[in-house]
Amino acid sequence: MTEIREFHIAIDDADVEELRFRLARTRWTDQVPGAGSRYGDDVADVKEMARYWAQDFDWRAVERRLNSFPQFVTEIDGTNVHFLHVRSTNPDALPLLLIHGWPGSIMEFVDVIEHLREDFHLVIPSIPGFGFSGPTTATGWHSGRVARAFAELMARLGYGRYGVHGNDGGSIIAPEIGRVDGEHVAGVHVTQIFSFPSGDPAEMEGLTEDDFRRLGVLQNFWENLSGFAKLQQARPQNVAFALADSPAGQLAWTMQLMGEPAVSKDFLLANVAIYWFTGTAGSSARLYFEDAHREGTPTEPTTFPMGVAIFADDFQTIRRFAERDHHNLVHWSEFDSGGHYSGHQVPELLADDLKVYFAKI
Repeated sequence: MTEIREFHIAIDDADVEELRFRLARTRWTDQVPGAGSRYGDDVADVKEMARYWAQDFDWRAVERRLNSFPQFVTEIDGTNVHFLHVRSTNPDALPLLLIHGWPGSIMEFVDVIEHLREDFHLVIPSIPGFGFSGPTTATGWHSGRVARAFAELMARLGYGRYGVHGNDGGSIIAPEIGRVDGEHVAGVHVTQIFSFPSGDPAEMEGLTEDDFRRLGVLQNFWENLSGFAKLQQARPQNVAFALADSPAGQLAWTMQLMGEPAVSKDFLLANVAIYWFTGTAGSSARLYFEDAHREGTPTEPTTFPMGVAIFADDFQTIRRFAERDHHNLVHWSEFDSGGHYSGHQVPELLADDLKVYFAKI
C-alpha cells in the first residue's frame, strides 16, 4: 500500500475526561522526607505537574497548532507512518527530513517550522511506534528499519534529493538514512554524535582538558540518568504495563529527562499527552530493545557529508571519536545556550545552523 492519506488529530472528549479522572485518582508513591530528587523525580514536583496537566494544560490548543500544518499518514513495511509535510513557497527548496527522539515527538520541531519553511520543504515524521504513527505490531523495528521506512517515505513524496536532521534518537536514525539511501541524501545534520571511547588506551592519549570535561558529562549521564535506557533495552514490556495504565506514571517517566526549567510545562505535557492518547509508551520503548539486540549493526565509518550542532546544556560530542566514526564530518558548531530540545529552546539558532550547513554542502 502506497496511498498517502490526509490526517487530522481529534482526540475524543471522553478520552480527555478519562485522563483527568485518572490523574485525580493517582495513587502516589511515598518519599523519604528531605530526599528531594536523590532517588528520582521528586514526588512534590510530579504532583504539581499532574495538577497542572489536569487543571490548566490545554490539549485542544496543542491539537489546533498541530492541525494548522498539513498532516498525512501512509503505510510502509506493514506499519503506519504519520508525518507533517510543510512545503516551502520556493519550489526549488531542498526537502529536509526532521527526526525526533524519545521521550520527544514531532513537538520537538513545531517551534522551528516557521524559521525553516521558506528555505526547505519540511517532512516531520512520527517514528514508527511513536505518537500518531501508532504502535508497531511486529518485531524488528530498530533504527536501521526506521531509516529504510523514512527513505521510502521521501521517495513516495517524490523527493530525489533531500537532507536529514536528527535529535536524540533521531541522531541515531539520521546517519542510518545516509547509509541506506546515500544516493539521494545530500547530507546529514545532527545535534549529537554518539561516538564513545572504544577502550583502546591509545585513543585517550592527547585528549584535551575540554575533552575530559565532555567525558565527565557523559559519565554523569550514564551513572545517574540512564536507568530508563537500561530497562528499555532489557525488558521494555515490564514498564509498559505501568505507563499504559497511569498518566502520572507516564508523566514521571518523561520528567526524568524532560522538565523545567529546560523546557516549558506546556511543551513537556504536549509530549507526554501524545504518548498517553496514542498508547505508544510500550512500542516506543521497544526501539531501545530492538537496537540493543539488533544483528548486523553497521560498524564501518560513514562517508556522506555530516554536520553537528552542539548546544550548551546537552550531550557533549567529542570530536576525536566523532571523526573516527564519520570520515566526512564537514560541519561543527558549538553554542553557549540551548539544550537537548534545541528546536523548542533556541529554534532560531538551530534553524540558522541548518541553513548554514546545507548551504555549505
